[in-house]
Amino acid sequence: MPDQTYRIVVITGDHQLTDTAKPGGTFSPEDIATHRIMVEAFEGFPDCTVEVWNDHAQLFDRFREAAPDLVVNFCDTGYRNVAASELTIPVFLEVLGIPYTGAPPAAMVLCYDKQIVRLAAEALGIAVPREVMLGADDTLPGFFPALIKPNRADGSLGITKDAVVRDAGEARSYVDWLRRTLPETDILYQEYLPGAEYGIGLIGNPDTGLHALPPLEVDFSKLPEGLNPILSYESKSMPDSPYWTEIGFKRAALDDAVRGRMTGACEQLFRRFGLRDYGRFDFRCGTDGEPKLMEINPNPAWGSDAKLAIMAGFEGRSYPEMLRMIVDAALVRVGRRVRR
Repeated sequence: MPDQTYRIVVITGDHQLTDTAKPGGTFSPEDIATHRIMVEAFEGFPDCTVEVWNDHAQLFDRFREAAPDLVVNFCDTGYRNVAASELTIPVFLEVLGIPYTGAPPAAMVLCYDKQIVRLAAEALGIAVPREVMLGADDTLPGFFPALIKPNRADGSLGITKDAVVRDAGEARSYVDWLRRTLPETDILYQEYLPGAEYGIGLIGNPDTGLHALPPLEVDFSKLPEGLNPILSYESKSMPDSPYWTEIGFKRAALDDAVRGRMTGACEQLFRRFGLRDYGRFDFRCGTDGEPKLMEINPNPAWGSDAKLAIMAGFEGRSYPEMLRMIVDAALVRVGRRVRR
């Protein structure tokens, strides 16, 4: 029998409510299947009693009634599936003093702003792409090819297959579309990097040890000719798109020096932005082959088919084992479990 049993509550998006970030505004069968696999993985933890809460109408009352030992904050849709309200749940947990996995509100705010991430990384000596924030007059910088995207958005929202532009006409057309689609969002005009794309995953915490998972490379080789090789919105939300069906992931073949530089940069950024328990960092290479930081994901996708789980699989870790690493990192951090 386990020495101690932990009561864990996992919070996810509310499947009963509309989610405007999803096609059709609803959770797809793929979303529900991913959720079910996650629940089954947690139910296999022998020293934990696990409850999964996704009814947001009852959420805060239930926390007031009985605080768990740990909340696993997998609510990446935001409170009541409103992306702008993703901070609501961690802020509420902070007020109640209930420990939870993942980034605190301050880290989430900073990492959500891609230009802040870029400026901080550049100050640390980490390579980043050339980038300009478009002003109100929409003056285009004029360098091509370029990647145009929202400054604040998750899940590749606002980054479609047409986000890579190669002349002024394409750039103006995409900016106009983005203004209409996401009118409250600032727009970044960024150097398009045509080389390989990598992901680096870290699990743990700076004071008790960060574990770097084997790097991942995005495999665009089966994408039909003529399509821009990017992880667009279609790749994450549209199962009938070739971006969903033809893009794969593989273990990155990096030499030790490049891998060491990338991992070291991620560890610096993890500490600088105040991440906790786990995080993912995305890089892309320019024509010179040098990886440049694209973004930081403080609470990266948690599904069994997501990048973090794939990277864990590269070193022989099962999906439940990866989830357990995240939970243990949080329990040690908050003093509920002694590091072994």
